Amino acid sequence: MSERDDTTALLVRARDAPGILLQLCQVLAAHQANIAHVDIHARDSGQASLYFELEGVRDLDAIVRDLDALEVVLRVEQLRPFSRIYGKRVIVIGGGAQVGQVMLGAVSEADRHNIRGECISVDTIPLVGEETLAAAVRAVARLPRARALVLAGALMGGEITQAVHEIRAQGILVISLNMAGTVPDAADLVVTDPVQAGVMAVMAIADTARFDITRQAGRRY
Repeated sequence: MSERDDTTALLVRARDAPGILLQLCQVLAAHQANIAHVDIHARDSGQASLYFELEGVRDLDAIVRDLDALEVVLRVEQLRPFSRIYGKRVIVIGGGAQVGQVMLGAVSEADRHNIRGECISVDTIPLVGEETLAAAVRAVARLPRARALVLAGALMGGEITQAVHEIRAQGILVISLNMAGTVPDAADLVVTDPVQAGVMAVMAIADTARFDITRQAGRRY
């Protein structure tokens, strides 16, 4: 699940109206640029900003020129892709106290690798309730650049366990604290100490770490 080195990012400021995205995509398709990610944000005063990450760009100047030529386009900027700024993401979900300790380990370890040239960011949301947690777990697979999830709580099972199976099938690494419930049995790895869980999550996705998570699959620490 590594990011491609040839990713190009463009921010297009355009009029906010029906059919705008279609017009922009037609230009990109004409240049055989593959859209790896798209996001629409900053909608105000009848305008919108559309962020594209493109792969296989052959002639960037020509793409920018043709986008600029569209009547609906106000401005086109080339940016650094998010993969080279915020990079791979570790997501931490669960109870507040446990989440805080996992974050302590994950942020400290990410800092060590980022100094060595990595781009790893850590995001969190403290949540309670089976339905809420299950929805949040499933949503991790839709988050851009998410690579690993740490579930930090005292009791998780039921629908949350099913959600864990689903996102693992989509390539998301799941680390669970050693807690009550069936989630630990569904996770890739179970770690008792929350700080260590955060450290191991970062090590598992870091290119600069000598840690093969496949050799730890199913183990409990």
